[in-house]
Parts: sequence; structure tokens; C-alpha cells
Amino acid sequence: MAAELSNLEQIRIEKIHALREQGVEPFPSRAERTHTAQVAIEAFEAIEGYENAAPLIVTLTGRLRSMRPMGKITFAHIEDGTGRVQLFLRLNDVGEEALQFFSRNFDLGDFMQATGSMFRTRTGEATVRVEAFRMLAKAVTPLPAAKDEIVDGEIVQHATLNDPETRFRQRYADLAINAEVRAAFRTRSAILRALRDFMDSEGFLEVETPILQPIYGGAAAQPFVTHHNQLKQDLYLRISFELYLKRLLVGGFEKVYEIGRDFRNEGVSFKHNPEFTQLEFYWAYADYEQVMALTEQMLAFVADRVFGKRTFMFKGQEINLDPPWQRVELRQGLLDKLGIDIQDHPTSESLAGAMKAQGIDSPPGATRGKLIDLLGSAYLEPTFIQPTFLYNYPRDISPLAKSIPGDPLTVERFEGFIGGMELCNAFTELNDPLDQEARFVEMGRDYDAADEEHHPIDEDYLRAMRYGMPPNGGFGLGVDRLVMLLTDQHSIREVLLFPHLRNKE
Repeated sequence: MAAELSNLEQIRIEKIHALREQGVEPFPSRAERTHTAQVAIEAFEAIEGYENAAPLIVTLTGRLRSMRPMGKITFAHIEDGTGRVQLFLRLNDVGEEALQFFSRNFDLGDFMQATGSMFRTRTGEATVRVEAFRMLAKAVTPLPAAKDEIVDGEIVQHATLNDPETRFRQRYADLAINAEVRAAFRTRSAILRALRDFMDSEGFLEVETPILQPIYGGAAAQPFVTHHNQLKQDLYLRISFELYLKRLLVGGFEKVYEIGRDFRNEGVSFKHNPEFTQLEFYWAYADYEQVMALTEQMLAFVADRVFGKRTFMFKGQEINLDPPWQRVELRQGLLDKLGIDIQDHPTSESLAGAMKAQGIDSPPGATRGKLIDLLGSAYLEPTFIQPTFLYNYPRDISPLAKSIPGDPLTVERFEGFIGGMELCNAFTELNDPLDQEARFVEMGRDYDAADEEHHPIDEDYLRAMRYGMPPNGGFGLGVDRLVMLLTDQHSIREVLLFPHLRNKE
């Protein structure tokens, strides 16, 4: 059922019909443009100091943002993707009929084209003296929550769209009104470009791996399930690139990375969205300590490239990305914070007892690894405001990581934190196919199929490992969270163009 139109929308639709009756198409198929707003102003400024310079003739396009009719003249502003420029429409230049046509048929929000010569007004603003104009697209609906106000005789559209729910549901309107939102997404694009430039400069090959997978794996998460009708086959939207990227190491590539979307059927929060962007890389003959060093270099490179500095503000705290980052071993961190030495508690029952003695509740039936992860999440991670690597994790929540020599319960894994938020996760990757198969079996025994820690056995991945996989370090970075940090946004929805939202009641 079509939405009910407001009185203002009805009036604008009537204008569309009236224009067509006059033989004017309000949605023409072609537009002409010689300059963007920014280029036109820069070109004018470059010649205006020369006495004998020929007038600069431009044809500009953009959305009509303000109108100020003053009898025989009208001032207006149009805006394109590069900025705003003022238009000056005068009866002597365009004729009385055209000036009335403009006032009668154009509304704020319409897209238009204007041709004329550049000059500077007495108030000092670079302006187009319009000789011809036409409509490019009639806006039926005024932009949400935008107010048309008269300021010094000028009709000006003020952006007041600040309700988060409306902004996220109608991102197109949010972008059209709020210049700072457009700037944030340009910054996101620059961050992605810088990440690629860094990986390429380090000799990594960018690849693409399947999004639809017959077996999900590579992370602890619930997948989305779909079905291929012709093949009569259930498939999963990938939760990670990991197992396919590591297959490429078997095939002879030594440095590979992918930037793309992952999908996890998990809760929505300020830092979680069902689909999100990750950067993952795998590096043959490297371990997690080398990956730590590369991580420091990568984020410093991105900050230098995009912002020209390595310090930024997040939630009122100044954060510095200069290497080296702080390093905290998980065992030592918990011992210092809580007085619990996880090495003294090799079973979940023993660790749960130590937690109870400290007045800390433990979920019934939780494995030892889950209890350690719970302690780290609650008592350590929120304290890591400056960049910090927390390293050496329990094996039973890290089935794809290599154990520390001499300590079968602990693996060479780190997570990176900034602003109290997890940013990245990395391992010295397990490359022993016999150990990997045993861990898959163990995971299947310790967790039921509905548990997010459950890892199904991927026989093809094990087959690939049996051909021989070089030792390697692997890494995953939450790109959306990195953008949140670098742009001081406190919700992942602010850095996703179209975040997932609940159905509107």
C-alpha cells in the first residue's frame, strides 16, 4: 500500500503535472555539467586577479538549498558533492517569464542545472550570473525534519535531522542533510584505501573467497543458513574468511588478504551488526609476535595516511598509535587484577571455585576457556584505553591456534584493544592436520551444535592441511570498529551506511 501523501507532497506532484502540460519534463534523461562547485570556484579565483581575463562560463548541477526572491532578482544556492555555490538570477539576464517560472515551479530539494558567468558579489561571494537553467529532478518529498525558514528575506533549508532512528532508517536523507555524515563515510573509504595500500606494499595478494559456504568455520559464531534450490543443498553465509585463505597457503601463496563482508547471526549492539566488514590476512613463516609488529605498523600507516597524525580522540580520551603497543599476558593480567592464577586451575570446576571465592559468578556448565574469557572481558578489556595486545589464550576457545611449547592448555593468540574495545584477533596458526582433527572432535564433544563455540568438522580443510601447510600467522581486523575509533563514533551504526534495524512497529 502506498504511503499517504502530505499536502505539501500533493502540491509538488501537481507542479510535476503542470510542468508536463507546459511541455517541460521535470525528470529529463540527460544533464550537462562543465564544472563541479568546487572546481568552478577555484577556476574563478585563479583568473579573477587578471584584468583582461575572459569571463568564466560554467554549467553547474546540484540540489537547490536556498532561495531568496527580491523582486527583479533572486539569489539561490545549489549544492553538489563538492560544495555549494550561489546563483544570481536577474530579470535582465533570464527574462521575466523565466524568473517567474523559477519562483513558481522550483522548490528546495529539487535538482537543477544552471549556466552562466562567474563573478563576485559585493558581499564577496563567488557567484554564477545565471543565463539559463532547467530542472533535472523534482523532489516530491521535502527532506525529513528540514525546516524552510526566512533569513534576511532568503528561504533557507536548515538541517535538523538528528533523531538516530530516522537517520539510520532513512540514511539517504541523513546524507543529503548532514554534511558531517557524508564526511564520515568519505573517511571510511579513505581508511579502507589505506589498509589496502599497506597490505599491497607489504607484498600481500588481495583475493576473494566464497561468501556462500557448504561448511562454516573460522570463528565462534552462529551462521545464517540459506538453501540452493537446484543443488538441494544448505549453505551458510560465511562467518570468517579464515579456512579458505589458509587453503591458499597450501596452494603456494605466502601472503594473502581479503577485505569483505562477514555475516553472524548474533545480537545487535553498539559494536555488533549482523553483517560487517573484516580484513583478514595470513602470512606464511610468521608467528603471532611478527603479526603483532605488523599490526602496529599497519594502524600507524593508516593514521598517517588518512589523518596526518597518530593521535586521535575517542570518548574524550586521547589515544596514541605510536608503536610499540602495551603487551599484557592474559594469565599475568588476571593475576594482577584479581589474584587468580589460571595456571593453578586446569579444570573449569577449579576455576569456578576460585571465582566464587572472589565473589564472581560463573555460568553453569561453562568450560575453563569460557570462564577465562569471561574474566578477561569483564576485568581487563575495559581498562585497555591505549592500544594493547592481550595475549596467550585458552586452547579450548581457540581451536585453530598453535599451542605454546610446553603448555598444551594455552595457545599463541592475541587480541588487540583500543578505547576499551576489541579491534583485532590473531594466532600463530595450527598447521598440524592430526592435531587440528583432534581439536575439531574435541570441540564437538565439549559443545553442543547450538553453542556459538561449536566448530563443525571441515573435511576438505583437513584434506588441504594434509597436503602440507607452512607455519603461518593469521589476523582478523574489524574494519567498522576501526572506523568507529578513528572518527570518534560510539555506535557501529554511525559507520555503516545501511545498518540492520528491527522492524518498525
